[in-house]
Formats: sequence, structure tokens, C-alpha cells
Amino acid sequence: MKPRQARREAILAQMGIAPLWRLRAAAGQPGAAAAPPRSAQPRPLPEPPPSADEREARILAMSWAELKQAVPACTACGLHKTRAQTVLGVGDERAEWLLVGEAPGAEEDRLGEPFVGQAGKLLDNMLAALGLKRGDNVYIANVLKCRPPGNRNPEPGETAKCAPHLLRQIGLIRPRLIVALGRIAAQTLLNSDATIASLRGRVHRYAGVPLVVTYHPAYLLRNLPDKSKAWADLVFARRTLASLGGG
Repeated sequence: MKPRQARREAILAQMGIAPLWRLRAAAGQPGAAAAPPRSAQPRPLPEPPPSADEREARILAMSWAELKQAVPACTACGLHKTRAQTVLGVGDERAEWLLVGEAPGAEEDRLGEPFVGQAGKLLDNMLAALGLKRGDNVYIANVLKCRPPGNRNPEPGETAKCAPHLLRQIGLIRPRLIVALGRIAAQTLLNSDATIASLRGRVHRYAGVPLVVTYHPAYLLRNLPDKSKAWADLVFARRTLASLGGG
């Protein structure tokens, strides 16, 4: 520091005035401090994707409102790239009866509701024969919430990714009975490759809930003689629910 500048600051100090601020030397001049390059600044690391267990735990803790937001936003498998919209389910959210099919078809993908079209009309007629109707003590869902392209069968990885959504629906609805509609739904829920014929007429369990198996309505439209077998399955389901104290 120069003598003249030192004397000035000493006088200011005696007067109780802080020393004057001085601008830093410009970059490239004596005394200038080099600023670190922008690339040297630390950047926050991206959040790692949740593990399968973490994702399932998060879904299984969701409320109805959270689940209804999470399913349309789901990108866990490749089906989100080809769907028009997701199909969570429809009906009474405190129903005793939970009907589970395979996956949305073209009309379901377009309308956002399971079992519409001719198969849906047949299902409604089957329910009416039991004294039931869609939305009244009945909830209808699918194993998959997105349509597989070309209505192909679901792949194991797709059903595994979507399983927590159905499990949470069961936890929220708390049905007294599940009816698996069709081979794919039955084999997926029961983790079995057994035939419909061998699974019918018995009480199974999924997520702790009694489950009975019957034919898919779309199959019945192509195989009319099996309608009588489907009716027998529904009567068996009603008898099973009655034995549990339900209606």
C-alpha cells in the first residue's frame, strides 16, 4: 500500500469510518483472481430410478386419487408408446365383486373403459342374470392397464410392471371375491399355465382374496356352446360369495 493511501485510511480509522471499498483489479491485470471455468462447477447428480421394490412399495401406498394420476403417467413398460390412453377400471370402488380381464382392446383403448363393445354387452348380460350390474357392487378391471399392439397376449415383463396397480386396486376396493375372466387373466393371477378347464369349479386365491375362474366374454361370442359353462361358473361364484357372508 502506498504511504499516501495508508495515511488516508489511518485518518478514516481514527474518525470511526471504515476503509473505502476498492474495485477488484480487472481480469488479466495484477491482483486479479482467476474465476473457475464453468465446466469446473459441480453439477447435481441425477436421481437414480427407483428399484422394482421401491416402485411397488410406493404404488401400494397410494390413495385412489394418487393411483388415478399415476396410471396415466406410467412409462414402466413399452406399452405407453402405443396406447391411446390407459384403462384403470370402472365401477363401485367398494364393491364385493371384482372382475378381472386380460387387457384393453381397441375400443377400450379409445374410450378408456374396460369391456365395451359386444364383449362388454355380453358381460353386462351375464351380470344381470346374477342380479348385478356394472358399477353397483361390481368393479371391472384388467391385468394390464394399456392395450398391447394388435391385441396380442401380454408379455411377462408387462404384467410384472403392471401388477402393483391391480394389487393396489384390490387393497383399496377390498373385494370379497375376484372373478378371473379368461385364460390369460387366470394364468397371470394364479401364476399358472393350467387350462381354463382345469381351473374352473374351484376356489383359488389372489392377494388373499378368493378367486374363481370363468371364460372371457369375447371367447364366448366365438364359442356359444360354452355359455352354459360360464353360467355355471357364475352360479358357483355367487354361491362362493354367499358362503363368505356376502351378497
